[in-house]
Amino acid sequence: MRITRLIPFLFLFFPMIKSDAQQKKYLIHTVAFYNFENLFDTINDLKTNDEEWTPTGMQRWTFQKYQKKLENLARVLSEIGSAENPDAPTFIGGCEIENRGVLEDLIKQPKLIGKDYGIIHFDSPDKRGIDVALLYQKKQFQPTNYTSIPLYVYKNNTKTAAILKTESEEKTDDVMQISTQNYRIYTRDQLLVTGFLDGEEINVIVNHWPSRSGGEKKSSPFREAAGALNKKIIDSLQRIKPNAKVITLGDLNDGPYNKSVKVALGAKAKKAEVLPLGIYNPFEEMAKNGMGTLAHRDAWDIFDQIMVSQSLLVADYSSFRYWKAGIYNKSFLIQTSGQYKGYPLRHSATEVGFSDHFPVYIYLIKEKR
Repeated sequence: MRITRLIPFLFLFFPMIKSDAQQKKYLIHTVAFYNFENLFDTINDLKTNDEEWTPTGMQRWTFQKYQKKLENLARVLSEIGSAENPDAPTFIGGCEIENRGVLEDLIKQPKLIGKDYGIIHFDSPDKRGIDVALLYQKKQFQPTNYTSIPLYVYKNNTKTAAILKTESEEKTDDVMQISTQNYRIYTRDQLLVTGFLDGEEINVIVNHWPSRSGGEKKSSPFREAAGALNKKIIDSLQRIKPNAKVITLGDLNDGPYNKSVKVALGAKAKKAEVLPLGIYNPFEEMAKNGMGTLAHRDAWDIFDQIMVSQSLLVADYSSFRYWKAGIYNKSFLIQTSGQYKGYPLRHSATEVGFSDHFPVYIYLIKEKR
């Protein structure tokens, strides 16, 4: 049986709807994204560089710590968007995931098992073994097609490759690995999932763009390439169906104002600026207002973003439309002491935290007939 949540009297929250909306009711679905920050199991995979996330590795990553990490993540995922939608997210995009097994362990946690999440995951060429994935409530969404689309980016000489490996303008665990044979930078694929939500076709793209390892400016071309690939995927969907409903989400390792998002992808900050076939980014205004999903050197930025196609902005709620977006930054997710007081509460030598990112979410709504 499909279970949906209703929003009675949505006019209280959504002024653009006419006054007679108090008689209307709406279906609502939450779409979330969370960087799980090093969701590794405790087993050494000889094909990836995961040695530090083992019981004998630098992190002393024991079974007990792993179980606590799963418990923490499940708590967050079960509560994202709960202010307006008491149900857990219908869609959860995630990144920094070692393998399918950790996702299977995650969805079996007590706070999530009742939601009956399905998993869509592919192993990526990233040498740390971290991937992207999509979790979805099976009773709400029926996938019909999914594919992993590789991002090919290269460094063209040994000197610049060495710079990327040694320069450290920004602290990150996500160091880019470069092939010594063809100088390909091994990074995450982009995951495209298509399926039906309450009878309507929805396309979701899950991203984790190349890191800032080596410095923001030197590494920017790789994220610009990721933005261009994302745009190419969206364009291909819209060539087949001009009104295709597309949601692209992920940790972009860039803010909403960077070239990868503003130029390569072409995302707009205001709904009025979004032309047909265009992309709207609700997180750009949040960034301008000083909000953030992660902090570096006491400066906040929004690397975690969810964007939607213009087809989800039309003011006709007979089918699913974008409603609003948010950053889930509840107090239990925040470091309360020490050098990183006020930052997201991540894993440390003394505490199994949540993540060094806050999760983000949007709502899709449709008038209930």
